[in-house]
Amino acid sequence: MKVAVYPGTFDPITYGHIDVIKKALKIFDKLVVATTDNSDKNYFFSIEERIDIINNSLFKDLKFNKSKIKVIPFNNLTIQLCKKYNASAIIRGLRAVSDFEYEFQLAGMNKKLNSKIETMFLMSDVENQIISSKFVKEIAGLGGNIDRFVTKYTVKMLKNKSL
Repeated sequence: MKVAVYPGTFDPITYGHIDVIKKALKIFDKLVVATTDNSDKNYFFSIEERIDIINNSLFKDLKFNKSKIKVIPFNNLTIQLCKKYNASAIIRGLRAVSDFEYEFQLAGMNKKLNSKIETMFLMSDVENQIISSKFVKEIAGLGGNIDRFVTKYTVKMLKNKSL
């Protein structure tokens, strides 16, 4: 069984992230979607809320196959997650050229930590490349329509949190 880990903050998960998940599932039998709980970052949603949003977005709103995706929190090295779940790859999404330098360095460090784990860069479809969690939160906070960027459950959670 080919397993990959897709780490990220997913604060909140967007259609850009979901596009990457769909593409990864075409390549891998199982995908571990891992949302980080790094205490250095200031998250809009708590780790519990992000896990809830990811699960509801993927499995209720979009009807993804639960046997192919595992959603987990993590606060350790991605390489350690790969070892724990017997994953052969780390999935990283790219939106723009500006993402590449950081992602390239991160992939290089992960390769130094474990040369058996590959990093795969996947791009979301063109219509989703401009979407970022940061912009979605900003638009929602200003009362804008975010239906084209996130699932129904995420819209609901953002509206509840912004009130």
